[in-house]
Amino acid sequence: MSVAEPSRTAAGGGRVAVTGCVMLATIMQALDTTIANVAVPYMQASLNTSLDQVTWVLTSYIVAAAIMTPPTGWLARRFGRKEVFIVAVAGFTVTSILCGAAQSLEQMVAFRLLQGMFGAPLVPLSQQVLLDIYPRERHGEAMAIWGVGVMVGPILGPTLGGWLTEHYHWRWVFYINLPIGIVTLLGLAAFLDRTGRDRRLRMDWAGFGLLSLAVGAFQLMLDRGEHLDWFTSAEIVIEAMIAALAIYLFLVHVLTTDRPFVDLSIFRDRNFSSGVVLIGITAFILFGSLALLTPFMQSLLGYPVLTAGMILAPRGMGTMLAMFLVGRLIGRVDIRILLTIGYGLLALTLHDMAGFTLEVGFERFLASGFIQGMGFGFCFVPISTLAFTTLAPDHRPQGTSLFSLLRNIGGSVGISIVIFLLTRGGQAARSDLVGFVHPLAPAIQAHGLPEAWSLDTVEGLSAIQAEIVRQSTAIAYFADFQLLALIAMLGIPIALLARPPSRR
Repeated sequence: MSVAEPSRTAAGGGRVAVTGCVMLATIMQALDTTIANVAVPYMQASLNTSLDQVTWVLTSYIVAAAIMTPPTGWLARRFGRKEVFIVAVAGFTVTSILCGAAQSLEQMVAFRLLQGMFGAPLVPLSQQVLLDIYPRERHGEAMAIWGVGVMVGPILGPTLGGWLTEHYHWRWVFYINLPIGIVTLLGLAAFLDRTGRDRRLRMDWAGFGLLSLAVGAFQLMLDRGEHLDWFTSAEIVIEAMIAALAIYLFLVHVLTTDRPFVDLSIFRDRNFSSGVVLIGITAFILFGSLALLTPFMQSLLGYPVLTAGMILAPRGMGTMLAMFLVGRLIGRVDIRILLTIGYGLLALTLHDMAGFTLEVGFERFLASGFIQGMGFGFCFVPISTLAFTTLAPDHRPQGTSLFSLLRNIGGSVGISIVIFLLTRGGQAARSDLVGFVHPLAPAIQAHGLPEAWSLDTVEGLSAIQAEIVRQSTAIAYFADFQLLALIAMLGIPIALLARPPSRR
C-alpha cells in the first residue's frame, strides 16, 4: 500500500483504536515539551550543577527535536510509517526511563538529546495517520481530536510536572511516560496498518545537513539568548551567523538540485502556505502567553505553583470544548470565519489581560482564560484542516513534518521575544518610576501610604525599591500581553488570503 492510498483501518473498528494510540503518542510528546521545566531547580540540586548548566537539559531536547522533525516524512516513506512510528515510541519510552535514572548532568543531557530525536516524529506521524484513516470530509473532526493532544499537552505540562515533583520526585516527570509508552506501543503494533516502502528513495544529505544546521543553530540562539544577553554575547552572534548562512545555502541547494530534501513546490498550495504561517503565529501566542502567565501568577500575585496550574485549567477546558465544536462546524461554516472568530477571541482576551492590575482576582483569570482557550480551539482545528484539505496525499508526509517544524519554531520565537521584552520593558519602566521617588514627589507626600515607605530609613528605602520593582515588572507583563493581542489580530488578514475548501 502506498502512502497515498487509504488505510484499511478506515473501513473497520480499528480506526478508534488507532486514533486512541496516536493520541497517546501526541500527548506524551506534547507534555514533555513543558513538563520538565518545573523540575529544573530540583534537578539542579540533585545533579549538583549550576543553573546555567542545567538549562541544557531543556535546550538539548528542543534542539534535537527541531533537527529530527523535518526528515520524518522521508523516514516514513523510506522505511514504512508503522515501523518508524513503533521505533519512535519505543525509543522515546526507553530514553524517558534513562532520563529519570540519570545520575549526572552529562548523562541527563545525552539522554534528553536521544529523547528529543525519538520524540520528534511522534506529532507529525500522528497527524499523518489521522489524515489518512479519516475520509476527507471528516478531516475537521480528525484534526480536532489530534489538536486536543497538541494544544492541551503544553497547557497541562507545568501543572502535572509541579504536582509530580512536589508529591513524588522530579524523576517521575520522566517515569510517567513508561505506562503511556507501553500502551501506545502495543496498540500501534496490533492495529496500525503498514504502508508501502520506497526502497529507491535516497536521502539528500546535503539538504538535510544544511537545514539541520540552520534549525539547530537558530534554536540554540533562541534558547540561550536570554541567559547570555543576546547579541552582546559572541556565542549568540556566531549562532545567528551560522543559522543565516546555513539557511541561505539550503535554499540555494534545494533550488538547484534534482531531488531536494524539501520539495518547495509544496508551498504552491496557497492553503498549505497560509496554514504553516498561521500555525507559527498561533504557536507564538500560545507558548508566549504560557511563558508569561505562570511566572506572573507566582512571582507577582504570590500563587503557589499548583494553584497557578489550577487557574490555568479552564484555559485547557475552553480549548477542548471549542475544538470539538469546531470539528462539527467545519464543512458547514467557512473556515475563514472560524479563524476570524478564533483570532478575535485571542485578541480580545489578551487585550483584557493587558488591562490587569496586581489586585486582579482569580475569577477574572478563570473567565478570561476559558474564553482565550476557546480562541485557540477556534484557530487550531481550522488551521490544521486548512493546511491539508487541498494538499495532495503524496505530499502529506513532508507537509506534516513542515507543519510541526513551523509550530515548534513559532513557539520558540514567541517565548524568546516575550521574555526579552519582559526583561527590557521592566528595566525601562523601573527607570521611569525611580524618577518619581523623592521627598517632594506627590506620591511620597500622599496620605494613606504605608508607614514602612519612608525615605529616612534603610528599611523604608528597601520597601519602596521592592514596590518599584514589582510595579515595573507588572507594566512589562501588561505590555507583552498587548503585543500578543496585536499579533493575534495579524492572523485575521492572513486567514482571509486562504482559499475556502469546498463544503461537503
